[in-house]
Amino acid sequence: MAKTVPMIITNKDILVKLRDSDEFTAFEMPGIEENLNIPFYHQFAKRIAECQKYFKDFIRELYGKHLSKNILAIIVPDDTSALERIFIKEFFLNSGACKAVVQMTMGQALSKEHQRYISISMSTRNITLQYIGNNEVKAQKYYDINNYDPKVIFEDSKRLHIDIEYAGVPVFVNNFNLNMDDFFEMGQVITPKEFMDKIAVIDVEKV
Repeated sequence: MAKTVPMIITNKDILVKLRDSDEFTAFEMPGIEENLNIPFYHQFAKRIAECQKYFKDFIRELYGKHLSKNILAIIVPDDTSALERIFIKEFFLNSGACKAVVQMTMGQALSKEHQRYISISMSTRNITLQYIGNNEVKAQKYYDINNYDPKVIFEDSKRLHIDIEYAGVPVFVNNFNLNMDDFFEMGQVITPKEFMDKIAVIDVEKV
């Protein structure tokens, strides 16, 4: 039987859910340095075989030797580009630690109860507004973290998609990285613990 392994790519590491609890542990590749505005996993490409083996050994230690049964359910930052998503998929799929990889953005994981909502988050590069409708990203807008006006972002959130203009959909502020103080008044703040609780049990069919 396939085993779903929830994972979160954060601003600095990869969190992997423990096998027998709802807690997460960090996978950190030795020798990876932090570069401003560049996601850390970009450096995996320079040492790809080594990083893949290290990750495979890490997953084997957590989930046992039957790696071919694993499905990695990876939660990526909201501003992850299409090319970055391809790299993430290929890196983990070819690591030998799983049989399949599925991805969704952090914004898509913020609520299981609402069919439509706005999410806002901040990565190492951008602030991202997303309109989520029926588990899909319907619209998104980015703002440079070094040049933004919270008031402008708040107003933009009301007009991000025609479906939500004047509709009063809920807004979720993703404070997973503890960097969203400027936006607390925009909507319901999601703490790191609340976020991890939401994805500890994840529906792969919706990813």
